[in-house]
Amino acid sequence: MSNNTNTATGSAKVSNSSAIKNVVLAAAFAALTLLATSVLKIPTPTMGYIHIGDTFVILSGIFLGPLLGGLAAGIGSGLSDLLGGYPVWAPGTFVIKFLTAMVAAFVFKAFEKAAASKNKKLFVAAVPISGVIGEIVMVIGYFFYNIIMMIFANGGASDVTFAAAAVESAAEIPFNLVQAAVGIVLSTILYPIIKKAMNAFTR
Repeated sequence: MSNNTNTATGSAKVSNSSAIKNVVLAAAFAALTLLATSVLKIPTPTMGYIHIGDTFVILSGIFLGPLLGGLAAGIGSGLSDLLGGYPVWAPGTFVIKFLTAMVAAFVFKAFEKAAASKNKKLFVAAVPISGVIGEIVMVIGYFFYNIIMMIFANGGASDVTFAAAAVESAAEIPFNLVQAAVGIVLSTILYPIIKKAMNAFTR
């Protein structure tokens, strides 16, 4: 009976320790996402801005998984909008970045499984391809969210309003593609560095 109790207590401690580490890591990635999004902003002619925050959106999904990574990415990015003077964009940003990180996480896990069972060389492409597919979600997400915001700003939906909003929203796509490309490149470069730090933290 005593052994069973000790085993249960030990398992509970391990579980609590793991949960605490996950919360700390999620908070850290949310903070990194917020900082990377807020510190360097390049204004665009469409009244938006390009930033390097997507680097940590992608890495949040890769390192923390679809749910926890999505939350870290969404919270960090949403807070950046709230604190940076774009509060009306915060809800959309949260959802879009959550989905970006979530998709990147699923793609990365698929590459991990394929590399383990078939060819280890496949893993080389895991981070960049995860980033590419995740960022496609980001570009499409903002395209439609821009349309929604413009329609509301113009007082309602109509065929003309929707068409005009779609054209204006399409003007954002090139800038979002540049932002996506930067995020993919930087996340690929930073992955091995953060991987070592994560391994040291989770020991």
